[in-house]
Amino acid sequence: MRHVLMSTQSSREAWTCALELSRALGERGLAVTLATLGAPLTLAQWAEARDVPGLRVEQSVWRSEDMPDAWDDVAEAGAWLLELEARYLPDVVHLNGYCHGALPWKRKPLVVGHACPLARARREPRYLAEVTRGLRAAGHVVAPSHALLESLELQAGALSSTSVIPPARRHVDFPPSPLREPSLFTTGAPWDEAGNLEVLEAVAPRLDWPVLVAGAREHPAGGLVRSRALHLLGELPRAALAERLGRASLFVLPSREEPSGLAALGAALAGCALVLSDIPPLREMWEDAAVFVPPEDTEMWGRALRRLVSEPVLRGRMSTLARTRALEFSPERMADAYVALYGRMGELSQRSVPSQPQLARAKTGADWGRSRVL
Repeated sequence: MRHVLMSTQSSREAWTCALELSRALGERGLAVTLATLGAPLTLAQWAEARDVPGLRVEQSVWRSEDMPDAWDDVAEAGAWLLELEARYLPDVVHLNGYCHGALPWKRKPLVVGHACPLARARREPRYLAEVTRGLRAAGHVVAPSHALLESLELQAGALSSTSVIPPARRHVDFPPSPLREPSLFTTGAPWDEAGNLEVLEAVAPRLDWPVLVAGAREHPAGGLVRSRALHLLGELPRAALAERLGRASLFVLPSREEPSGLAALGAALAGCALVLSDIPPLREMWEDAAVFVPPEDTEMWGRALRRLVSEPVLRGRMSTLARTRALEFSPERMADAYVALYGRMGELSQRSVPSQPQLARAKTGADWGRSRVL
């Protein structure tokens, strides 16, 4: 059976991207070893992994490259990933990150970008240098949008082999409710400047419907974030989030940056009409299936939201357009694109792997190379 070694951060969005692809690849007969970096996986994440055919999970807690001053951890994680390659002899190394692309792999890896590194590179020049090395050493580079791919090439120079493969979610995970509540829904941390929730804080008092926000309320510097205008729900489990989306009438995303598009994709599958920031990745993905508003234009946000709140026919039409568009971004379509790409990167060998998932936790420190099967 063909075998893929895939790295991912353990953060919610990165984990979701990797798990969606791992599941779809498993359904096509590919075995995936998923190597996680960052915080330890939660019990819910381990439970999700057990439902994925042919999946083995190797866990580390090395800090990932997107964290400040993590270079010692990045180096240790690189040594660990090379040890996994030597242990499992994968046909393809699939890296959801940039810096480890420059490691001495047996075969050139696939490097998949999920975020634009430019903002951090302005604060930390070494990061841009490491990202550039990883991109240039890759056998192939994938981005979820042309906008992100163009940004990567602007920073790293022209890349010899690239593809755009959009994200995907399973529609069965986001069932629309037959009854929609009079509410607006969004996701994100209130303290995150990139999420731009302050524009909704300004607009919410002028709306007839409440604005509900699912996302972490604990500020990284300490303390619980509060809001006078927004209804902060905190982080929701996956099923609870899908259930909320299935009942909400409007999904609002005022982000200044949104490389993955997963939040809007789940909302559209759940039947929400979309009101999104007019930024290239979202415009590229949703075309005419969403209402677009410049992220900094508070007045225009207010007008757009009040109109959709007051016009149910328009809201229903936008809901239909969004869900129809979202169904195009299926895990099956995404997996087909990656399987074809793996094939182009080199002939995949056949090898036997266990049919049941094996979940292994790799330790850190002196024991980082050993793991145990649950």
